[in-house]
Amino acid sequence: MPYLNVEIKAHCQNPEYIREYLKNYPGSFKGVDEQTDTYFNSPNGRLKLREGNIENNLIYYERENRPGLKQSHFQLVKVEDAKGLKQVLTESMEVKVIVRKRREIYYIDNVKFHIDEVPGLGSFMEIEAGNILADLSKDKLQEQCDFYMMEFGIRTEDIIDVSYSDMLLEKFEKGVSN
Repeated sequence: MPYLNVEIKAHCQNPEYIREYLKNYPGSFKGVDEQTDTYFNSPNGRLKLREGNIENNLIYYERENRPGLKQSHFQLVKVEDAKGLKQVLTESMEVKVIVRKRREIYYIDNVKFHIDEVPGLGSFMEIEAGNILADLSKDKLQEQCDFYMMEFGIRTEDIIDVSYSDMLLEKFEKGVSN
């Protein structure tokens, strides 16, 4: 079943403040996940396998690379044998890029928060207001995302338009061409 996220990704200028803010909500901290996202070449959208100690999912999503808040339509399948699935997908499809990150995961109601450390890229904050846990309209999801952006002091110039995979591919291409 497809779901909708309204989401933002930004450079994280003050992870300590955001971490303290989120930890003040009982039960909001889900843990730290060392994640490996393997992106596969897909004729449509993006297909990635997430391997972690908390989250193991096959995720297909469609999202435009554009400034500001973004809509993401996605499908998520929980995976019990990520290693086996990765082997099958790698043998049948071309791997596009692999993203490794340390991710702190928090929730407040239907809104998911990440504080990410991505080697070679830096510190980031993600806010995902989604309808997977609640039947909410796109406008309500956007309102939630806007609220937390204000609470965390996320500035327009901090916002990232692309995914970590795009950032790593661009960095690799610049490194190869230099």
